[in-house]
Order: sequence, then structure tokens, then C-alpha cells
Amino acid sequence: MSFLKAEWRKLAIANYEVDSSLLKDYLPYGTELDLWNGKCYVSLVGFMFLNTKLLNLKIPFHVNFEEVNLRFYVKRLEHDIWKRGVVFIKEIVPKPALTFVANTVYKEHYETLPMKHSWSETESERLVEYSWKKKTKWQTFRVRASKEASLIQSASETEFITEHYWGYAKVSDAKTNEYEVTHPRWDAYDVVSYEIDVDFGEVYGPQFGFLSMERPVSVMLAEGSEIKVENKKTIVDAVSA
Repeated sequence: MSFLKAEWRKLAIANYEVDSSLLKDYLPYGTELDLWNGKCYVSLVGFMFLNTKLLNLKIPFHVNFEEVNLRFYVKRLEHDIWKRGVVFIKEIVPKPALTFVANTVYKEHYETLPMKHSWSETESERLVEYSWKKKTKWQTFRVRASKEASLIQSASETEFITEHYWGYAKVSDAKTNEYEVTHPRWDAYDVVSYEIDVDFGEVYGPQFGFLSMERPVSVMLAEGSEIKVENKKTIVDAVSA
């Protein structure tokens, strides 16, 4: 039985190029950075969880909710096959029970904050907005895009960002939690414009504060799909164990 089933919808994604040394302390044991054309990315991602089930059960008041995360990309070689995944620097959700389960079971880095979202569309465009409140200030990520989605092209930057099917969480310098995320190939909308009003230093720590003054390399809006998160597996350094 899958640990979690849900839909991930309207994924707004802003990608920033960073020096790989910034992520050294966050890199889980057994993984290495996964680069796009030699560039190291961190991504700000906002989306909706819909129809969420934990161990096939809908938990009251935890079915539909927002999430915003800051993540980067890694890969792990296992049996001569590269497994491409993501590492979350922080995941923000509006439900404390989600934070407790994720931080306890998967050793992730969730934080519970007030959140809201807005989806709207005109005859030709759609607007997707995610906001979260840190202390007294609302942070906002807004994307205006085409109304119709199209298939994500093979070998594209958007494919690189969206086609990572593993999650990795650093437990210690010699221990990592690994879990699989399964979903079909996604579609994406053409982004027309965007606004990012985020105090990265306040939300994610002073080492990421410079992102508030940076322009993202790219901004995307993916439609998403039904997803499954499987139970975790622990990777341990045999020498240290």
C-alpha cells in the first residue's frame, strides 16, 4: 500500500542557478548533485494537494491544501541505473499534522504557516497564485500563463525539472531516507509573466537571502496529475553502521 496518494495540481516553479557549494551541507549521503547543462538549480515550487489519502484514508481537514517548497536536484547510482530525485530544503504547508508526520517519519523539513491560493482564468490566460505568511508578512508567488497546456518536450529544461521520481532526505552524514514518487508524464502551460515577492532569508535561512534579489533562470507552470508516494527505504553507510 502506498504511503500517500493525492493529486498535485498547478505547479508553479521558479528555478535559480546557485553555486553548488551552497548545497553541500544539505546533500544526503549516497547522492550527488544532478545538474542541468552544468548548472546547479534550486527551485521554488508552489502547488495544490487535492484528494489526499494517507495509507488510503482521507484525514478530515487534510484532503485539499497548499504546499510551497524550496528544493534541489540529486541523483543516486544503484545497480548501474541512475535514480533522479529531489531534496527539500523546506516544505511549507498549512496543516500541523502534515508537518508532524513528514518530519517524524521521513525526516523532512516541514513548517506549518498560514497559506492561501488563487486560481482564475480568462478566455486566453490563467492566473495561479500561492501565498504563505511568515511572521507578519505574506509571501507570494504568482504566475500568469496560457490557458491551454501542452505536452512537455523531451530533453527540455521543463522535463529535467519535472521528471525526478525519487525523494531523498538527509538523516545524518551516513544515513539517508529514500522514497519513490510515481506519476504520469505532465503537461505544462506557457508562462506569460510572473511575480515573486518572497523574503528568502526570512523563510529559508540567511544563506538563501540573496535569492530575493536574483531573477530566476526560468519560470514554469506544470499541470500535474495523480501521484503516489511510496514507503521509505533507508540507505546507510555500511562502514559507519
